[in-house]
Amino acid sequence: MDELGLTAAESRATYEEIKAYVLEHTGFKVSSLYIAQVKQKNGIIERENYNKPKYEDAKQPKCPPEKEVGIMEELLHLGMI
Repeated sequence: MDELGLTAAESRATYEEIKAYVLEHTGFKVSSLYIAQVKQKNGIIERENYNKPKYEDAKQPKCPPEKEVGIMEELLHLGMI
């Protein structure tokens, strides 16, 4: 990163870039929620979510395995995991 003059934030892909890569390579559309779940599962710390559900037991959809594989491939490709 130092050689290229990049900061840590600039070297990371945005959620939109990850979505575009997964769509291009797998044909699946993925949501930001799915990306966040895969990142959390792999130990990538995210900032606190300020759009929290009103109820503690609110249900969230889980990332399907086939979409998780596409997101994992992109994160590996980018060197984030």
